[in-house]
Amino acid sequence: MKHLCVGDLVREHSCVEGRDESLETNILDEDKLLDAMEPMIQDAEEEGVGCVVDFHVCEIFPERWFDLVLVLRTDTEILYDRLTSRGYSDHKRSENMESEIMQVILEEAREAYDRNIVHEVRSNTVEEMEANVQRVEQWVAQWMQDNNVTEDDNNIDNE
Repeated sequence: MKHLCVGDLVREHSCVEGRDESLETNILDEDKLLDAMEPMIQDAEEEGVGCVVDFHVCEIFPERWFDLVLVLRTDTEILYDRLTSRGYSDHKRSENMESEIMQVILEEAREAYDRNIVHEVRSNTVEEMEANVQRVEQWVAQWMQDNNVTEDDNNIDNE
C-alpha cells in the first residue's frame, strides 16, 4: 500500500493559492493538488496496490479513488485541549470546534461518497486510537483479499 500524506504533497507540489490570515492557514489549490495526485493513484492501481490518503477533508477527492472513508471524531473537551496545546489562535480553535460540533467533515463525507463506505471512528483516548488501528488493519486485510493483493504488496510506502 502507498501512504499519501496530502499535507506533505501540498507543500511538495506548492498546491497553495493564497493565505487565510484570520485562520492562520494556507488556501488549498484543489485542482493543482488533484493533478499532482492523479498519477500517484493511477500508478498504485496499475501496480495492484492500494493507497491510504491521509488528510483533514475528503470531499475534494473523486469518489472513484476510495473504497473506504474514515472520519475521525473527538469529543469537544478533548479537541479543545489538543488545539490549545498546538497553539491555535482563539479564532482558529473556535472554527475547528464549531466544525466538530456541527459534524461538518462527517456530513461532507456522507454527501460526497456512498454512505456505505463512510465510517465515523472515535479518537478520544489512546485505547480508541489503538482499536482504530486494529480496525483499519482488518479492513486492509479484507481489501487485500478482495483485490488479490499479496502480503508482500502490503508494505506501506510513504509518498
